[in-house]
Amino acid sequence: QVQLVESGGGLVQAGGSLTLSCAASGSIPGFNAMAWHRQAPGKSREHVATVARGGYTNYADSVKGRFTISRDNAKNTVYLQMNSLKPEDTAVYYCYAVALPNHYWGQGTQVTVSS
Repeated sequence: QVQLVESGGGLVQAGGSLTLSCAASGSIPGFNAMAWHRQAPGKSREHVATVARGGYTNYADSVKGRFTISRDNAKNTVYLQMNSLKPEDTAVYYCYAVALPNHYWGQGTQVTVSS
C-alpha cells in the first residue's frame, strides 16, 4: 500500500511564497511521474505541474514562471515551489503519483492566499 503525505500548506499574503512537499511511504514502486493538482472551492480539480522520472516537467499556463516542481527519486518525494502567489491560487493542493498501471493521490493540503 502506497501513501502520499503532503505538507507545507498554509496562509500567505499575495506575492508571497510557499513550498509544498509530498513524501511517499509504503511499498514504493518506481513512480513514472509525480504531479500536483489543485481544487478551488466550487471548481473542478485541475492539473498544476508534473515531473517525470527523467526530469521532464510540464506546467499549467496559469502557474508557468511562478511555480517550480522538482522531485527527489531517492526520497520518493516531490516538491512544489510556489512564488508570486495570487489569491486565485487558493485551493487544496493534491499530490499525485503514477506507477503504471496504478496511480495514487494524497489527502491534500490547503493553500490560502490573502489579498
